[in-house]
Amino acid sequence: MPAGRARGVSIEDVARAAGVSRQTVSNAIRAPHRLRAETLERVTALIEEMGYRPDQSASSLRSGTRRVLAYTTPETDPANPNALMSGFLEALVSAAGATGYRILLVRPRPGQEVVRALEEVIAARTADAFLLSDVVEGDPRVSFLSETGFPFAVFGRTGPELPQAWVDVDSVQAMIDIVGLLAERGHRRLAFLGMSAELPWLRHRTEGFRTGVRRFKLVAHEATADEPEEAVDVARTLLRRQPRPSALVLVDDWLAPSAYAAAQAEGLAVGVDLAITGFNDMPYARLLQPPLTTVRLPLRRLADALVSRLLQLIEEQVAPEAGLLLPAEPIVRASLP
Repeated sequence: MPAGRARGVSIEDVARAAGVSRQTVSNAIRAPHRLRAETLERVTALIEEMGYRPDQSASSLRSGTRRVLAYTTPETDPANPNALMSGFLEALVSAAGATGYRILLVRPRPGQEVVRALEEVIAARTADAFLLSDVVEGDPRVSFLSETGFPFAVFGRTGPELPQAWVDVDSVQAMIDIVGLLAERGHRRLAFLGMSAELPWLRHRTEGFRTGVRRFKLVAHEATADEPEEAVDVARTLLRRQPRPSALVLVDDWLAPSAYAAAQAEGLAVGVDLAITGFNDMPYARLLQPPLTTVRLPLRRLADALVSRLLQLIEEQVAPEAGLLLPAEPIVRASLP
């Protein structure tokens, strides 16, 4: 719609056209979690059709909020960026923008403790809440924000005694599903290649693998590797076990190129002699030959749920009583015969 026409559209015009209250239109923009799905869809469609744009400056003055969410971005190598977290950031910007909020990226200066960076944002009053990712046990960011009472939500999980405004992937069930797919296709002997890092998401995936093996009464052997060359050697050792495993389950797609190289070195055709599965559905997973069966994280649903929880904290001052687990989706490709 032309900009001149859009400027003449008021919130009352949208409410009248939708047959709802002014507050319902406001909720569709700023607190979509309050509305039923069909109402939200109808009102949002009219907002776009009529070209209504709220006055953000006036809204901020009335509410006392900046309409900014601070995200502490994980470090990554610019020459080899983390595609998964880049996808999450894109989903987060989209989810926040749909509610009238912007994302402020926060990272400590070289040599600065991460808590000091959070303190600076709070002191400058440049954000209404924090979003944290890559959270580990005893994470100083979680401890600090819990103590200060400043609103925050977590992509990951917090301990039972800490605020429960978290959303995470049900990695345990996702790995059980992968093992179940292998069992359905007749694979009885599995190998699992993990990583030694004590990270919650890796631990959950390992737990899911072991649970799946017990549930489907399979035989499995495990090993870990943290470098590509090491992963090739470790995977070859797993594949030399007798009787040989017919499937190699990886804790992360990052290990897939090494696993494929190990299979080739052992004279095994992936997708014919050996099944290989991964986790995360990184962009290169579909480019491997054959393409990798893996698990896709619901990044848009994660971002939407996190922003919704942050709005609860900011606009309603209501703290969620429990975290939220979202299912992941197995993506079956030719590496799973």
